[in-house]
Amino acid sequence: MSHQEDGLRPEEFAEAAEAAIQDAIKGEAGQVSSTLAEAGLLGVCTSEKSNGLGLDLRFAIPLAQAAGRLRLRFALAEQILLARCFAGSEIASSLALGLQLATIAWQGSTEDTWIGHARRVQDARWLLVRHQAGAVLLDVLDAPRQSDRNLDPENPQVWLNVTQCPVVSYLDQNTTEALWRDGALLMAATVHGAAEYALNAAVEHTSTRVQFERPLSSKQAIRHWLSRMKLYHEAAGTSIARALNENEWGATRDPFPVLSTNLKYATFIIEKSIQLHGGMGFTWDIPLHHALREVRKIDAAWDGSALTQDIGRRFMESIGSQ
Repeated sequence: MSHQEDGLRPEEFAEAAEAAIQDAIKGEAGQVSSTLAEAGLLGVCTSEKSNGLGLDLRFAIPLAQAAGRLRLRFALAEQILLARCFAGSEIASSLALGLQLATIAWQGSTEDTWIGHARRVQDARWLLVRHQAGAVLLDVLDAPRQSDRNLDPENPQVWLNVTQCPVVSYLDQNTTEALWRDGALLMAATVHGAAEYALNAAVEHTSTRVQFERPLSSKQAIRHWLSRMKLYHEAAGTSIARALNENEWGATRDPFPVLSTNLKYATFIIEKSIQLHGGMGFTWDIPLHHALREVRKIDAAWDGSALTQDIGRRFMESIGSQ
């Protein structure tokens, strides 16, 4: 099955899949994976032999955006990526059917004793970690763990001691590097969705909140902030769409500047939305802080500052080599 063969468009697929994500959010915690699996979302990019849909990464991008916008507490992007990497194996089938949950440690390697920076690792049986030039899939069910509440006291980051974890499978260097590139795009899409949620919340609040017989959005300063937020959001979304296409020389575009841009703009949009909500934005009743925490955790997982520095370094090196 391919979108070229049947005329299916990623946007149309995402509209239908969004209902499944909403059902998963409304259901009990233990039913999230089964709901997503029944809709085919976990195996969207893996082969049909592995119980997947056999679609390309373009169909996973809007799913990641929807997960971020709807604040889905599930490592959807990581599950999709791993099912795709292990296509043709029983590992991929287990992931696509939601029989096993997995996630990815975007930082660290097997040389480290403790591994963190893996979204929803507390729910996962398998964890992919960098190993030498490639990566290794570990069974972390019985791994010793510690909680870190600094970024999110309600949903703390979990660190695992992986020194004694059984090995499930290996990935070679080329597959690992491709996974990290695709991961950068799906993480960018996730934070872009979180920013969309915050932007929509700000627009709704400022257009319905009335002060002195006028909505807040009638004030010029508010309109300027909303315009800037919308501009940043559209620019970030365009960068994702552009990265999916080859450049003018037929080469694959670098996805890491896309992730860096989306992390920066999403943080700005969500923080500004909190500010535009006034005192309400700093209460537990307005869930904007959940979106901000999720973006902050993704930024920490990819080490956003180091990512930006590495992009600049590689750019300067490319100029020097010309």
